[in-house]
Amino acid sequence: MSDKKSDFGDKAVSGSPQLEQLPSGVAEAAAIPKGTIDPVYEAKARVLNHAIQEIGMGWYQWQLFIVVGFGWANDNLWPIVTSLIFTPIANEFMPKRPPLLSLAQNIGLLAGAMFWGFGCDIFGRRHAFNATLGITAIFGMLASSSPTFAGIGTFAALWSFGVGGNLPVDSAVFLEFLPGSHQYLLTILSIYWAVAQVVATLIAWPLLGNFTCQEGEVCLRKNNMGWRYFVIVMGGISLIEFFVRFVLFTIFESPKFYMGKGNDEKAVWIVHEVARRNGKESALKIEDLKACEALGDSYHAVQTDASTAVKRKLENLNFNHIKALFATRKLAYSTSLIMLVWAFIGLGYPLYNAFIPYIQATKGAQFGDGSTYLTYRNSLIIAVLGVPGALLGGALVEVPKFGRRGTLAVSTVLTGVFLYASTTALSSSALLGWQCAFNFFSNIMYAVLYAYTPEIFPTKDRGTGNALTATANRVFGIMAPIIAMFADLKTAAPVYTSGALFIAAGICVAALPFESQGRSAL
Repeated sequence: MSDKKSDFGDKAVSGSPQLEQLPSGVAEAAAIPKGTIDPVYEAKARVLNHAIQEIGMGWYQWQLFIVVGFGWANDNLWPIVTSLIFTPIANEFMPKRPPLLSLAQNIGLLAGAMFWGFGCDIFGRRHAFNATLGITAIFGMLASSSPTFAGIGTFAALWSFGVGGNLPVDSAVFLEFLPGSHQYLLTILSIYWAVAQVVATLIAWPLLGNFTCQEGEVCLRKNNMGWRYFVIVMGGISLIEFFVRFVLFTIFESPKFYMGKGNDEKAVWIVHEVARRNGKESALKIEDLKACEALGDSYHAVQTDASTAVKRKLENLNFNHIKALFATRKLAYSTSLIMLVWAFIGLGYPLYNAFIPYIQATKGAQFGDGSTYLTYRNSLIIAVLGVPGALLGGALVEVPKFGRRGTLAVSTVLTGVFLYASTTALSSSALLGWQCAFNFFSNIMYAVLYAYTPEIFPTKDRGTGNALTATANRVFGIMAPIIAMFADLKTAAPVYTSGALFIAAGICVAALPFESQGRSAL
């Protein structure tokens, strides 16, 4: 990415005090270099960035940090739920192909990522922001009543439809209200992802440990209620989070979303409202945004009256948002490469989880007495190490000349390296050590990946960009349970392939053209 300072020319800023007053550290700060997107949109985005930076990190953003964290937590919580209840469900219903449960989950995640990710660029972020948690909570709790394996698979797909929309929508919402000086918080948000793993394991310990059929016995529903209690509690947690978001917190639509739709007045009003909630005032005026239109004649204000709202939204149901992400050679290269990174990780992670037990067994690994205590003790230790991983990721992304790309590339490669190392474990302690290292670096990887990805997309197409990467991730994720059903489970090849995928993803990251460190997202 070029470090050349951005200048729009004197005629571009005529009559715009906000543009004229942009300090050098803000004026050129943009994750996407000047000239790769529409000049009017780019200029207005910089004006809004400056206005948000002037307001600073205040009460509204800190509240948003909390409620956005719920989405990060659910993104990890529910896939963990599926993995924890997998064995009890298989023992109770005795399905011919148990991996179909994981397949149903991944199909739901794919549908959610596509629907909410693409939709939030068309219909806005606010409604999706609340709906994703509500859908997850309702179908999560209803899953406890499943009478058959097909029933629990259906509910897993439905709750995953809500889960799949969390990160594409939530990352866009948070980033668009963050001052550029605090964009590192998008990485720190992954602490919720790590904490969710700890919470799920802690709750699963007593419920699944005490109310689950033992291996070798006839598994009846009355002796196997643990997984049902577990999904009720997890659904209840998501319901509380939904209540906090919907009732106790007022989420504003992104000002850049309104600006991109031609509603500058609404964008300015939201900036002033955020400033008011932070106990400050904003100098932003509608004239500051209108002055940017001198940069081009392609920008036309969109009517915002109710009679044209439906027509406008239907007109937006096209491929314009996708085309915009491939508008130039550099943008096309960046979009394609980040999608490839997500795809490699989407296949590599579930492949490892599906096949590592088999390779360990064939190598004669001995893992203690296999007691419930030992199993969940080790799971907790592994989960807890994810928390410092997320925090370290937040610190590393601000290291000069290392930044997002350096942190992401190194942590992704190391994730693959320790994945390979875990296959050598021949004892419970050795496996625990390798898995702790694997989880630590994978949490750094995910923390940075979730933050870096939305930063390199312009706001008006950010939901679509997030949807494309999430879709690539989920499509390849669907392949893992299919492989588990039809491949030779006793071969080491899938595990080694998983490690190679992580390392390849790390190499792709190093080749990405944009570094977003110290640059306000457009």
